[in-house]
Amino acid sequence: MAEGGRHKGLILHKTVVLVGMMGAGKTAVGRTLAAQLGVPFRDSDHEIEAAAAMTIAEIFARDGEPFFRRKEQQVIDRLLDDTPSVLSTGGGAFLNPQTQQMISAKGVSVWLDADLDLLWARVRHKDSRPLLRTADPRGTLAALYDTRVPVYAQADLAVKSTPDVTLDAMAARVAAALAAHRPDVLEELA
Repeated sequence: MAEGGRHKGLILHKTVVLVGMMGAGKTAVGRTLAAQLGVPFRDSDHEIEAAAAMTIAEIFARDGEPFFRRKEQQVIDRLLDDTPSVLSTGGGAFLNPQTQQMISAKGVSVWLDADLDLLWARVRHKDSRPLLRTADPRGTLAALYDTRVPVYAQADLAVKSTPDVTLDAMAARVAAALAAHRPDVLEELA
């Protein structure tokens, strides 16, 4: 595995970094894709919390967002230098231009492109989204969506997420897009 992850006739040469809105499925699809490829799955938010021995909400409250974004960038940089894997990032990570450039230089960014109605259906009953603890959570989500989608559209690849697709099928869509458009990242063996 020194060269990368090998599984089912596929070799992963670089880390696949999933980006997109909350509710796009970065963690769920990421875990499934990693299992399909036989490589590690990592979550940048989890790694930040483990390194800081604090939750992200606690880091924001104590040190502020600029500090958090610097730490996030450092953690993503470290993970990109590690064994090729599938990496799920927080919704705001890709908004940092330096982080975006680093991801494209060392790995490949894949935007899980879900429309606003699908995102709302997935997040509206969850209490784990601090950004949506507002008087108008759908309006807040819509504003975030409008601001962030043009940035996510700059990802190396985009894979459309639809309500009718299973996790296995969505992960397979990502793998197929990588194999077709980025053989330098995911190589299919003959």
